[in-house]
Order: sequence, then C-alpha cells, then structure tokens
Amino acid sequence: MPALIFDCDGVLADTEQHGHLPAFNRTFADFNVPVRWSVDEYAEKVKVGGGKERMRSIITPDIAESLGLADDAAIDAAVLAWHQRKTAIYKELVESGVMPARPGIARISQEAHDAGWTLAVASTSAEPAVRAVLTHAVGDGLAAHFAVFAGDIVPHKKPAPDIYMLALRELKLDPEDAVVVEDSSNGLRAALGAGLRTLVTVSGYTRAEDFAGAALVVSSLGDPAGAGGPGERADVLANPAGVDVHGAVTLATLQAILARPRPGTGGANPPAPSTPTETP
Repeated sequence: MPALIFDCDGVLADTEQHGHLPAFNRTFADFNVPVRWSVDEYAEKVKVGGGKERMRSIITPDIAESLGLADDAAIDAAVLAWHQRKTAIYKELVESGVMPARPGIARISQEAHDAGWTLAVASTSAEPAVRAVLTHAVGDGLAAHFAVFAGDIVPHKKPAPDIYMLALRELKLDPEDAVVVEDSSNGLRAALGAGLRTLVTVSGYTRAEDFAGAALVVSSLGDPAGAGGPGERADVLANPAGVDVHGAVTLATLQAILARPRPGTGGANPPAPSTPTETP
C-alpha cells in the first residue's frame, strides 16, 4: 500500500514566522528572559534543531546568572518549563486561525486517503503542536486517519533520518512505497538518508536552500481555482524526476514519483549523511 508522509512545519502550514517565532518571544517575555528574536535572527535559529535546543542556544553565562540558573540541572528544568509554555502558546495561535493551511494539503490528503494510501506526519516538533497544525490543516475527520510521529521520540533530529526510519518501522512500510513531502534542506536530507523519494514544497524561510536530491521542487502543492476560491498555482522550481505538473501536485504526480528509482538504488541521488537538527 502506498504511503504519503508529511513533515509538519512549513509543509502543512507556513508556521515559522507567524507561529513559532511569536510563541518563542512571548515565552521569553513570560519568563523574564532578556531575549527577543527578530524575523532575521529567527531565520538563523530555524537552522538549530528542536525547540528546546533553540531555547538552550540563548543561554550565555550572563543570561544564566541573571536568571539564577546555577548549574546544568537548573538549565534543563528551565528549558523544559519554557518549552511547555511555548507549546501552549503555539497551540493557541494555531487554533486562532492565524496560520492557514498551505495550498493543496487538504486536497492531496483527501485524494490519497480516498485511494487507500497510508497517511502520516513525521516531525520532531512537539506532538501537541503537530496534532494542532494537522487538525487545522485537514480537519478533524481526515486528521483521524493520520499516524503522527512527533516529539522527542528519536535519538537524533533532522537531517538525521531517525524519524523517517521510525515511521517506516512502525507503519511496516517498504521504503519503495513511500513519498515524503518536505520544505527544508534538513528535512530533505533526513528523507534521503532513509532512502525515500521526496517532494519539496518550499516555505518562507527555505526557498533559497539546497534541494539537490529531491524528485520535485515546487512553490506549493497548488489548489485549482473553483468554488473554494481563486486557487493557487504550483510553480515548478526543479523537476529531476521529470514528472508532469499542470498547476497542482496530484495523486498522479505522486504515483509518477514512486515510479522513479529511490535514492541510493540506482538513481542519481545517494542518501545524505546524518547529523542532528530540525524544527521546534
């Protein structure tokens, strides 16, 4: 049975600038942490894997002293408390509707479900945040058909392939049968490291990244114009697999990608090396 596996942040919704960034900054304010990230500063922080890891990156000796964090145990406890608060704020932002789903997410998910595909999300963001974004993006009914792999459940974060390897094992999937949708170079490298064919839909912070190894790179999955609104066209940015895209990524597009060689199995793109990183 074919499977469609989505990353969360930047794929289901363009969450970083309008969700994670304000949630981090509000959390810092709540805990009197003397840090506020600008949009440009956060563009660098998204390269640090995991929300707790991003928070830990701000703790200089001066900040630790000002907050009374005397040792590693105190820092660990503080970061855990900050991250729990940040996750709650982020969920509120998702539920308020300030981050609409990216074009084509609900459509392609419904098409895949109707055709009997396995659906999953694989992200090392906090599980409550991932489930909130997923439900907002596709609705309660369809979200119930997704397997969700999220949180601190693997030893290494993207671009290590651990989260995708876990999803394959838990779902009893053959890598031959899975297509991943990612938005970042780190996510792409993680999927390639697991030997998975990958479609990239670029997001606000990732458009200029290196997507060598992707089967297809598009501006979005696209939504045809119709009763639901004016629609959005999927612009093809790179198409190494040579598949047809006529304004929107469809189930036929995914099937065509599945028909191409997997990374490291005769195709041009070997699996990428593993080093830890990802999103909050």
